Amino acid sequence: MRVRAALQAAWLRRGPLAWLLLPLTVIYALLSGARRSLYRQGWLRAESLPIPVVVIGNVIAGGAGKTPVVMAIARHLLDRGIPCGVVSRGHGRRGDDCLEVLPGSDPAQVGDEPLLIASQVGVPVVVAQRRPAAVHALLARHPEVRVVLSDDGLQHHALARDVEIVVFDDRGVGNGWLLPSGPLREPWPRPADLVIRTECTPDIGGFVIKRHLATEAARGDGARLTLRTLAGQRCAAVAGIARPEAFFEMLRREGIALAATIALPDHHDYSAPLPPMPAGLPLLCTEKDAAKLWKSHPEAWAVPLSVEIEAGFFESLDALLTAKLSSPHGSQAA
Repeated sequence: MRVRAALQAAWLRRGPLAWLLLPLTVIYALLSGARRSLYRQGWLRAESLPIPVVVIGNVIAGGAGKTPVVMAIARHLLDRGIPCGVVSRGHGRRGDDCLEVLPGSDPAQVGDEPLLIASQVGVPVVVAQRRPAAVHALLARHPEVRVVLSDDGLQHHALARDVEIVVFDDRGVGNGWLLPSGPLREPWPRPADLVIRTECTPDIGGFVIKRHLATEAARGDGARLTLRTLAGQRCAAVAGIARPEAFFEMLRREGIALAATIALPDHHDYSAPLPPMPAGLPLLCTEKDAAKLWKSHPEAWAVPLSVEIEAGFFESLDALLTAKLSSPHGSQAA
């Protein structure tokens, strides 16, 4: 965790550590650029599909809040009467089998984020090491699906895509350098159909997203509790996400006094006991962590994250998808 924290701190500015890693960045840039070129020139083939594929991803490493955006888009499509499904690699899961994710699936087998989407949105979700395999399995089991959403996969060019959506958080592009001396997986700016960013990154452009905690927390037994009830109380909080401190700060803004916080690596499996915490305090966690944490701590309260995206974003997405859905030629982009 300390090495990870030091690296993420280095990614925010062009300091000594970033400069030290610059030779490795040159190698990364050459290799990743060559791979993209092979797809552009047709030496490597991107598989096209007969229905539109929308990729929601980021160019910055460490998680930028893609999954809540995927969930918001899926709900929007369902509200429009358009059946959709989601494919994902399922980061952090054990094994690489192609599996359909059901609300009762084991997060260790399917991944925490795919399980969250399947249980909270109710759309078909399939995970696989290779996204084309996930899409084929999804369509074989759910032929009614008319739009496929890929949670992440912006840099996985084996699957052709019709719409690319790039998501940024408050870090923006960091120091602007590629991995490992910077946080970028590929150079920015780069072509993209739609960009989502926070208010803290006006230099990027695109549609603004606002992230905030939901008004209620939920427990595994179905009990619910308003966050207002916890305001002023001493609580403990745990998070196994890319940026745990962001979750803790959101709780503090709700007036919750955090007597103890436990920051864990992204996709933490919670197989080991948690570090000691003050006894008798309500335990809060992210919705993403809940299914794993409830096995050992059924008393934990999961606090969902809500997102609000500018209305113009969905209008632009609808315009792009309408043309694709009416096309007899299926997936057009590579």
